[in-house]
Parts: sequence; structure tokens; C-alpha cells
Amino acid sequence: MTDGPLSRYRAKITAGELSHDPMQELCAEKLQSLFKALNHYEPQTGSGGWRERFGLTRRREEPEPPQGLYIYGEVGRGKSMLMDLFYETVAVDRKRRVHFHDFMQDVHDRMHRFRKTKSKDDADPIPPIAKDLAKDAWLLCFDEMQVTDITDAMILGRLFEQLFDHGVVIVTTSNRMPDDLYKDGLQRQNFLPFIDMIKQKLDVLELASPTDYRMRNLTAADVFLFPAGPDAKAKIDEMFATVTEGARVAPDSLTNKGRKIEISAAGAGVARFTFDELCTKPLGPGDYIAIATHFHTIVIDLIPKLPDSRRDWAKRFGTLIDAMYEHKTKLICAIECDPSEIYTDGDYSFEFQRTVSRMTEMRSQEYLDMPHLT
Repeated sequence: MTDGPLSRYRAKITAGELSHDPMQELCAEKLQSLFKALNHYEPQTGSGGWRERFGLTRRREEPEPPQGLYIYGEVGRGKSMLMDLFYETVAVDRKRRVHFHDFMQDVHDRMHRFRKTKSKDDADPIPPIAKDLAKDAWLLCFDEMQVTDITDAMILGRLFEQLFDHGVVIVTTSNRMPDDLYKDGLQRQNFLPFIDMIKQKLDVLELASPTDYRMRNLTAADVFLFPAGPDAKAKIDEMFATVTEGARVAPDSLTNKGRKIEISAAGAGVARFTFDELCTKPLGPGDYIAIATHFHTIVIDLIPKLPDSRRDWAKRFGTLIDAMYEHKTKLICAIECDPSEIYTDGDYSFEFQRTVSRMTEMRSQEYLDMPHLT
């Protein structure tokens, strides 16, 4: 038996690993309450008894599941860290901690396998999939719940209703409050019952800390590395790991007006590119705006000193910086030279001075503390 997430959190403060944050402590207290409630709870699922065969509902004497927790707030506030303290300490054998994107991919894979085994196209995969998920784990901890896909949006309501009926307890983090999930999505009216269910089944807590701890950690070292030496890539790797904070990192893509923008690595609201991927390909202002609004931080492996003849590259880079500056997107990069020397003599060099000025401001503590504008 462990003493739970709250004592772990306070121990980290005592050890100097964390600074005291009242909102983080409140979240730890909420998680501690759930930790205690789960010590006395186990769902009556997967028994295969007569009630299940006849489709009858839960008996009155069966325990009601404890209310789960929905933790939302801006990036870098410690949501995932606190949920992990809970997950590591809670004495539940059948538990699962997973990135929400990966969970939904697993659900789609299960649906595909289910339909391959059925002769009728109208067979409903949701009940058996929910039953199997509940058997595997009746405590589900999701990192970064977000809904952007209409297929996911149409699945989630029925899936979660089934999971809750099986007694599953859910803890999740998100950058969005429940009412903003799938905001402006197609057929969103059909998604609203899911939001109502989340607010009923989960205790909703905003982790409204004023400090972005990821950015505070970054300011200990310069976010621009120049001139880039042989150890620049290792340093960029280190900073990328800092801002993604152990989240799932994988190739990704964005679609802007039917055009696909490939991203070599992304996770936790951070995207990583090479300069070639961003500025030597024919991307336009709309593409850069899509990138700047979707990701709160952009990492560029190496920005070279540009030849005078590459006005097109310089202009694209300037357009990218403009989009990032307007949306307060953070920039981490290695540069071959001083930023003022990136593009000095070509016929776009006068306009490029504004880019250099904005890059200088983007390194300031004031800029790093600004909230990202989506």
C-alpha cells in the first residue's frame, strides 16, 4: 500500500524537484480522494452471469463507481505529471495509462477486426469492444483528450456510455474544457450528449496555474542556439524532450484547404521540423497560420545562413515567423549564425530585418510567458 499522489507531490516539493503551486496541490488533493475511493471499489464486470445473458442492469447492491476526474488547463501546468503520480501510486491491478490518440487508434483497430469476423455489416461493434476494454482495465487514464475527427466524435458518446455502464473509472487531462471539445466540428450537435456525460461522470477541474513550467524550464538555457556547433542536435533533442515532457511523439500531418502538411515529429502540442520542410517547399501563409495555431511550440533543427539568391526561402521564413509571432507560438531552434546574419544582402534583406526583430522578441521572457493564441 502506498500513501498516494498527494504525499508524492509534497515529497517532490521538499526535495526541490517542484515549486509549490496551490492549483497543483488542489489537483493532487482531488486525485488523493479518488485514490482512497478506489481502495474500496471493484466493478462487477465480465462475470458472464445470468444478468449479463438476459441484458439486465446493475443490481442495486453493486457499488457505484467513484467519480473520475477531468483535468484541463493550458500547456505546461503539470496536468500529466500529476496524473502520472496518481497512476503510479493507485492500487489497481487492471489499469491503463494511454495517450488519447493512441486509445482511439486502438478502438478503430478493434472495430476493424470485429467487422472482419461478422457476416452482417449492421453488427454493432461498440458493446463488445467496450466490454473487452473494461475487462482489460477498469481504470483508464488518458493524456491529452482532444477530439478533432468526426468519426471519433460519433463513436465516443456510445463507447463511453458503455464503459461507464461496465463500472470503468476515467481520469483524463486536456488542454480544453469539456464544452470546447470538438468545437466547431461537423454535426457537433450529435456530440453534445457526450460532453454532458463527461460533466456528469467526471469531476471537472481547471488547473489554472499562472506558470507554464515547460517554458520556465526552457528559460534556463537560450531557446536559440547559435552559432550551431557539433553538439547542437543533441541540445535540440534535449529541449524537444523537455517541452514534450514524455508525451507520445510521432509523425503527424495537418490539412489546410485540402493540402496536406507533413510533420516529421509532433507531440504535446509541439511540432519539430527541418528548415527544408518549412521553407524550401512551396508552403503559403495559410499553411503557416495552420501550423502556428495548431502547435504552441515549433522546433527547427537548423536554420542555415541563406544565400543572397534565395529570396523565396527568406520570404517563406519571414512569413512563418510572422504567423508564429501573431499567435504567440514559441520557437526553439539551432541557427548556423547570429540571427541578424541569416539573410543580409539579397533583395529581400530590408524586409527581413523585421523578421530578425521579431525573432529577438520571441526569445524574451515576456514573450515566452504569453499564452498561445489559437
